Amino acid sequence: MQHQLTFGSRQIDFTLYYKERKSLTIRVHPDATVEVIAPLHTNDQTVLEKIRKKAPWILKQIDHFNSYKPGTPARRFINGETHLYLGRQYRLKVVADTNDVIKAYRGQLWIHARNLTPMALEQQLNIWYREKATRVFHELLQEVLPKFTKYKVASPQLLVRTLSKRWGSCTLSNKIILNIDLIKAPKSCIEYVLVHELCHLIHHNHTKAFQNLLSSIIPDWEERKKRLEYMLV
Repeated sequence: MQHQLTFGSRQIDFTLYYKERKSLTIRVHPDATVEVIAPLHTNDQTVLEKIRKKAPWILKQIDHFNSYKPGTPARRFINGETHLYLGRQYRLKVVADTNDVIKAYRGQLWIHARNLTPMALEQQLNIWYREKATRVFHELLQEVLPKFTKYKVASPQLLVRTLSKRWGSCTLSNKIILNIDLIKAPKSCIEYVLVHELCHLIHHNHTKAFQNLLSSIIPDWEERKKRLEYMLV
């Protein structure tokens, strides 16, 4: 459900969900949208009071994410343009060729292509990102799974998807879904998201038990999370 709250001269638009949980959670996503998840049977007035109390923090987060928007111009897929891969900036090098090949080498992302139109280059790069994401994510999954052996977590099905508001999610049917854009982040950040979702296969909510489990496996997870949230993708 879509709602609004006025705080001073500003208006906060947010989406409200009611779920079976113990506490209220407020999330500000990188696209500056606000999501509120409240326990079932919580009345609207109580929800609004809690959001009003957190309004300064919400507005600060919105302003932070909005501050990055001017720095992310529309991609033109031309020589010299920078693109991220595993946390590093690569400069695009477009070369006309009879075969479509992409290679990341010494700070440059070489795109050999038959069709040099921006749309074709974007499609070719997206396919390359998906192939890299599928390989890297599965390799990291095999690296971190042994840390969950004593919790008897079965090897989950790992899927790569385009997600608009989340870096990852998991399902009750033992599937983990990771955002393809994670391939642009450092491996340490990808590992954090993967471990986060594996922890959810044991503890389905962000309870104290969940936080303790996550901290036991990745003690610096908060630092990794912050780095990921501030990353431009």
